[in-house]
Amino acid sequence: MKTTLFIGGDLGAYGFGEGHPFGPDRMEAFWRETQNQNLDQRVTLADPVTADADALARFHTTEYIDRVQTLSRSGHGYIDGGDTPAFKGVFEVASTVVGSVLKGCELMLEGLTTRVFVPIAGLHHARRDSAAGFCVFNDIGVLIETLREVYQLGRIAYVDIDAHHGDGVFYAFEQDPDLAFADIHEDGRFLYPGTGAAEETGSGAALGTKLNIPLPPGAGDSDFYSAWERVASYIEGFEPEFIIFQAGADSIQGDPITHLNFSPAAHGHAARCLCDIADKMCNGRVLALGGGGYNRSNLAKAWNEVVSGLLG
Repeated sequence: MKTTLFIGGDLGAYGFGEGHPFGPDRMEAFWRETQNQNLDQRVTLADPVTADADALARFHTTEYIDRVQTLSRSGHGYIDGGDTPAFKGVFEVASTVVGSVLKGCELMLEGLTTRVFVPIAGLHHARRDSAAGFCVFNDIGVLIETLREVYQLGRIAYVDIDAHHGDGVFYAFEQDPDLAFADIHEDGRFLYPGTGAAEETGSGAALGTKLNIPLPPGAGDSDFYSAWERVASYIEGFEPEFIIFQAGADSIQGDPITHLNFSPAAHGHAARCLCDIADKMCNGRVLALGGGGYNRSNLAKAWNEVVSGLLG
């Protein structure tokens, strides 16, 4: 099984400056640990790719794309209500996150690789018409629409273990019965964005196709593994054609803005399990995305657990 890792300065540049939790040093922290573990010798490296506006428009509104371009030229103001500041070139940098994810998808569906990891990606809060929570463009949403529109795939599974609920994905596809959505996160009564209650299981024709598992602050590995059994059973029962894994590391103990206490081993377990399911059902295809994580040591360890899991 070939695993491709996207790495490069254009991808790592997605960040909001010194002092912001989502700083541009996150990829480098991950990459140093990748090299320390010699995992860089076991993966195939790929350069970042920038998506064009047509690709972004598969998920985002034209008006919103134009607004980001305008703010990107000025470099002033906020793209959302106050979490996500504009900076000069933010449009191009955010488009590179999306483009790298789409290139990984292309390599997988052309049979050139089996697994992909994009460390700076998984921006699951952005809506079709707005930014939110450090997320400018929703690479996951664009990926899902691309899998449908370009590759004619139907049954897609999305699994998210970031501490924050993946609201931008959930609500965009809340009525879509062909997207299996499974999300383990910190209870929204205690953490942004305040969504993802267990009762939120989809609506309309998609009722019962979404699995939200909120955990209380302080939940650790035993809570995760118990919840994960439900996720694995749910995804396997869905029989997906493609699996997307958002591996946010802000659920690891010691993150500065969240309150879960998983160990990095939880992320490795999830990656290995999803690969086992993918090997049985969708030609091994798992596309993993780094997501959140604001303790640099944590994200370095957790994301490399994911890489190791993808490698088998």
